[in-house]
Amino acid sequence: MGLIEAVFALLFGSGRNVVRETAEVFVENAEAAAVREALMREAALGQFAAEFAVPRRGRFDRFMDGLNRLPRPALALGTLGLFVSAMVDPVWFAARMQGVALVPEPLWWLLGAIVSFYFGARHQAKSQEFQRSIAQTVLRARGVAANLAALQALGEGAGAGGELPGAAGGNAALEEWRRLYGG
Repeated sequence: MGLIEAVFALLFGSGRNVVRETAEVFVENAEAAAVREALMREAALGQFAAEFAVPRRGRFDRFMDGLNRLPRPALALGTLGLFVSAMVDPVWFAARMQGVALVPEPLWWLLGAIVSFYFGARHQAKSQEFQRSIAQTVLRARGVAANLAALQALGEGAGAGGELPGAAGGNAALEEWRRLYGG
């Protein structure tokens, strides 16, 4: 038994397995792969956690964020409220509109400037995004037009029997059908 153990120790080593190390050249070590994958997932989750972590903010910051979200809904709901109030109580609505008519023109200009600046940035961003999408569509349309023109030229260049110009031998089945049926 000692001789066999000595031969195995000589061939396969005492502490290291030559067969296993050689096989790992061709087949991935599943345990090491699992460790690498676990480390990769842990790193990805750590990155996501850092990216989506919400910093602790004070009351003032939260109040200002809420205040910044109010103007668009307030304007939309206020306009709808004007229509409802005009239908519910036309006399009351007319009295309020007479008060609005007394607002001086420079104040209307100031209100228009404030509203324009507030909504202008969003409008500009959306219009630039729209223009980019139109440019991409035009580029795709040019490519489609070029492809259609190439296909049209290919179709016009085909012979009477549908063979392409320069095709060696033509279509044997089509020639046989023409010969049999006189086409």
